[in-house]
Amino acid sequence: METAVATAHAPGLDESTLPASDLVSRDFRDALGSFATGVTVLTALAPDGELIGLTISSFNSVSLNPPLILWSLSRDSPRLKAFRGASHYAVNVLAADQQVISDAFASRDEDRFGNVRVRRGLADIPLIEGCAAWFECANETQYPGGDHLIFIGRVERFQCGATGDPLIFHAGRYRQLRADADG
Repeated sequence: METAVATAHAPGLDESTLPASDLVSRDFRDALGSFATGVTVLTALAPDGELIGLTISSFNSVSLNPPLILWSLSRDSPRLKAFRGASHYAVNVLAADQQVISDAFASRDEDRFGNVRVRRGLADIPLIEGCAAWFECANETQYPGGDHLIFIGRVERFQCGATGDPLIFHAGRYRQLRADADG
């Protein structure tokens, strides 16, 4: 059975949209990259007490009552088992001046926390200093989502940082926010 990708009739939209089964992974990623996202680092303590962390942009709010967030991680990630087993984790929303931290936690380097200042949060999870915001979450549940696992976190504590602008990622690169024309 063939499943077609639904398209809206909008100016500039190509009518020859491919069936979902024919989507090319890189092209799909590029199209998704047209949506600007904030950059976050997920941090936790593995069940053995090791500090773990990784850069993600798949962070979203789910519910205000109860306060729930979601994020996803590739089923191929070497950190998947540790995050599944962690009782708590933190979503560290990076500030505009924290690109080096994003790069460090996106790397294959095992010592990601080496040059990063942290303080301890709930359940002793590491919170990265200088962020735009922090969400400390209980590891509520996970759901399969294709080649990723979707994590739902119950926010137990949150805080906004003193910094103004967040780190933004769009079309495969970091971006800066500009002041509004009226601002």
